[in-house]
Amino acid sequence: MAHTLDTVFQALADPTRRRILTLLLEDDMAVTDVAEPFEMSLAAISKHLGVLTRAGLIQQERHGRVVWCKLDPDALREASVWMQGFGQFEPVNLEAFELFLERELSGNTSTEDAKNT
Repeated sequence: MAHTLDTVFQALADPTRRRILTLLLEDDMAVTDVAEPFEMSLAAISKHLGVLTRAGLIQQERHGRVVWCKLDPDALREASVWMQGFGQFEPVNLEAFELFLERELSGNTSTEDAKNT
């Protein structure tokens, strides 16, 4: 369990990967579409996607020449259960997680917002 948690938290530690997860909350996307909003190479995005895949946060499937990325909705379950053990965290709500990521990426976070997440 510890290795899996380490892998998930390491994957979530990077802002680019959190932004990729936010994109995939909307819908499945081709790797090229995931890469579009970022100012980095396709190879760099592929490395980020590999980290997210190894952490179990996303799945990648090849359909012909196109590789599709899909968010795994249960991926944060183990981390959520672990955090609940501290008695101060609620189960991960993907809608609340999406709002958190949007605030995080837009730079509009505040102490009050952080308390409500």
